[in-house]
Amino acid sequence: MPRLGVIGLGNIGGAIAANLVADGDEVVVHDADPSRRDGIGGATPAASVADVAAAAEITITSLPTPEVVHDVARRWAKAAAQGSILLDLSTSAPSGNQALADELRASGHHFVEAPLTGGAAGAQGRTLVFMVGGDDGPVERCRPVLERIGRATFHVGPVGAGSTMKLVNSLLAFTCTLGSLEALTLAASAGLDLRTVVDVIRTGGASNFYIDRAVEGIDQRGRPPQFALGLAEKDARLIEGIADAAGIPAPIAAAVRSSLADALERGLGEHDWSDLVVAAEARAGVELRLGPPPA
Repeated sequence: MPRLGVIGLGNIGGAIAANLVADGDEVVVHDADPSRRDGIGGATPAASVADVAAAAEITITSLPTPEVVHDVARRWAKAAAQGSILLDLSTSAPSGNQALADELRASGHHFVEAPLTGGAAGAQGRTLVFMVGGDDGPVERCRPVLERIGRATFHVGPVGAGSTMKLVNSLLAFTCTLGSLEALTLAASAGLDLRTVVDVIRTGGASNFYIDRAVEGIDQRGRPPQFALGLAEKDARLIEGIADAAGIPAPIAAAVRSSLADALERGLGEHDWSDLVVAAEARAGVELRLGPPPA
């Protein structure tokens, strides 16, 4: 069993570290917030990135932005043993991850990207889906760890492929959510009962994950943030970036980013993703309430 490190103990990283400890792994953890690194019972708290790097064969990172990932990776590489793996779960730009992989390869280390979907609940319940990019050897070393903390692991290609897959998935998720909210505002503005509207859409075949499941939480506001809208807007900019790099028109991606930017301008950047309904209501001047499902 390899010695494991976890850097970044937010909603995702903290839950993963706790699950690894529960499995009996030796886990060294670090976060810029001392209360987080001291809060993982059974793990060994480390005062620095270098301390984790020196202790672990595989270091998992779960960090908010590509810039933070690169900064941590360079500090990690200075202390990590030759052949160690940096397994990054963050959402970043494919080109940036490719450059980072080249940099770590030159210093005798390995980089595997494994961005995920499933959120904080998936991290807690081990139902995450990983989209992995990396060389075969390091990926296979990481696979047993990923399979214990998630429900599916897809090795989709070299570094860059995993982050591209994550952004493709995010574009569809964002589009379904925002399109559904826009449709519901049109229905509400016409005086239609939203429970009936949802039933019609589900029955008629135009549904999606939001209408099928997430819409049932539309009446709840101000949940503790599990996926902050500020991070969603960052991901939307990364999606536009891969479209620009490929020279592919992406008007829907642009509309998604614009809608998320609007939510940030309304002061919702630190709010949970579910509070997109608040921005939708403000734009349309209507209230979106579904009410309880029929008994």
